[in-house]
Amino acid sequence: MQPGEVMALMAVVAGFLILGYPIVRAIAKRISGEHRRPGMDLQERDEILAELQQLRQEMGELAERVDFTERLLAKHSEVKER
Repeated sequence: MQPGEVMALMAVVAGFLILGYPIVRAIAKRISGEHRRPGMDLQERDEILAELQQLRQEMGELAERVDFTERLLAKHSEVKER
């Protein structure tokens, strides 16, 4: 891999971590009950579950983008080596 490719990959991974950390932390707080209020109604619970599902989907899309970038960089470095 070329130095520029490594830096690009590091930037993608850093972005993934920067975006993912607050999401994971918020989910962990909800699971642990820090944000739980007594008497949470079903509608609020359903909204939280919908939001969690959306976050999971976004994280999956980000993971796919990182995988694609890694494959693209690997292919690009193979072409340069030939």
